[in-house]
Amino acid sequence: MKRLHHRGTGLRKRFQQALCATLALTLALGSTPVPAQSSSALPGLGDGNALSPAAERRMGDSIVRYLYRDPDYLPDLVLMDYVESIWQPLLAAARQRGEALPAEEDLNAWVILLSRERTVNAFALPGGYMGLHLGLIAATQTRAELASVLAHELSHVTQRHIARNMTRQNGMAPWVLGALVLGMLAASKGAENAQGANAAIVGSQALAVQSQLNYSRDMEREADRIGFAVLGDAGFSPQGFVDMFAVLQQSGRLADGGAFPYLRSHPLTTERMADMQSRIGVDTPVQHASRQTPDPAADWVPRLMAARARVFMQPDPQVLAVWLAQAKDDALQKQSDAQQAGILYGATLAAMQLRDGPLAIALFARLYGHCRDNPAAWEQARWLGAELALAVGDTERARSLLAASAGTRAVPARPQVLLSAQALIRAAQAAQAIGDLRAWLVDHPRDTAAWRLLSQAHAALGNQVAAVRAEGEISALEQDATAALDRMRAAQDLARAGKWGPKGPDYVEASILDTRTRELGVLARQQALER
Repeated sequence: MKRLHHRGTGLRKRFQQALCATLALTLALGSTPVPAQSSSALPGLGDGNALSPAAERRMGDSIVRYLYRDPDYLPDLVLMDYVESIWQPLLAAARQRGEALPAEEDLNAWVILLSRERTVNAFALPGGYMGLHLGLIAATQTRAELASVLAHELSHVTQRHIARNMTRQNGMAPWVLGALVLGMLAASKGAENAQGANAAIVGSQALAVQSQLNYSRDMEREADRIGFAVLGDAGFSPQGFVDMFAVLQQSGRLADGGAFPYLRSHPLTTERMADMQSRIGVDTPVQHASRQTPDPAADWVPRLMAARARVFMQPDPQVLAVWLAQAKDDALQKQSDAQQAGILYGATLAAMQLRDGPLAIALFARLYGHCRDNPAAWEQARWLGAELALAVGDTERARSLLAASAGTRAVPARPQVLLSAQALIRAAQAAQAIGDLRAWLVDHPRDTAAWRLLSQAHAALGNQVAAVRAEGEISALEQDATAALDRMRAAQDLARAGKWGPKGPDYVEASILDTRTRELGVLARQQALER
């Protein structure tokens, strides 16, 4: 399930033009003819042409570097917390089952990136990176439906389908495959940009390489089968697989047009749906036409997150105005309580996007009262209220709402921690925010949003050295070692200039800065060679 939507910008067009030119040169100079394989050939054990886990990770790092720069990339705190609440149990179940091997654990990033795309799609990349379109979140009504997609994509990674495809094609170098995937990512942005990328992959060698990127039907069945088992072991309803297949079939996005096989949606067949249904049991009816309506007393959070995804993926003022019309009292009367909560949530967020503070506050008051009897939905409402309060400059209101959410979980949720840090910075309490963020980063060192807030907090206190170093850590996490090295060197220059802030030199920070500069220097040279 894969495809990114085009939003034309000059920067993106320049990137895609350069990328397509690079792809054409790569395929012209570096690819080799695909040897015909005998149907009777037995698979080789330990084939020297197999892509190693380390090579897969390097390939994934090089690809994801461009996805972080894409204007459609959306590092939303609340949506990511929702996705992670589904993803982490799946990953834990895969580890428990032995699908995610300990020996390869450090070689997979296990990072999910959100895209504003409206298509009902997701995709897996080498090295444990995954992309998730907002259209997919918007189309789901239960956690199990979204979990089924993530479990399927997780199984593609744990079963190393990319490496196994490369083993079948002895002549494909990893860097050729990486360049091809990048080219198809660029081409999938839209018809205008697809023309240039299509020209780069129409040669006989490119077509031969492209054919190897197809997941075979056996691999699709394997991902379904293992994903189904992981889904159940993670505690999700197995009916989610069948329900999600129905959603995908109805979306009309899974027609196999033969273009860009690695990044296109998986072909959906009645055979796969029947296979999933048979694993559940013959006495459970298949919901082809529509899904069962969730119990009104059940978790409303998927409804709220679907609304949030719809607002962010279609920020056009005319579309946002539709949310406001739906939130009128007479329009809400015909909806269930869960649907009303979703509409009020979406309308509040839409008013925020339209910068209509008074209307957003009025809508939020209705949402807040509506969600009081559902603790999980009420927590989501409080986070939205904190975002709204920060947007309109009411820091005290934001802190009050966040204080009401504190202590509701054994471990603080990421939105709770980071929104609280934002409120502290706004309230001129940056020192406390720094302490809280440093404590969070001890357990979550790859959290780019936390590093960004830490940079803002240090800058608020006049500590330019630590602020710029935190910016470098963000670039490093986004796999851009060259930009990270530039920031670290800039921080060293500031240190020599004495830009340490009111407390004076921080020798621990200086030592960390020197170490990170050396490490990133090595990594930057490696990335330059790979490019």
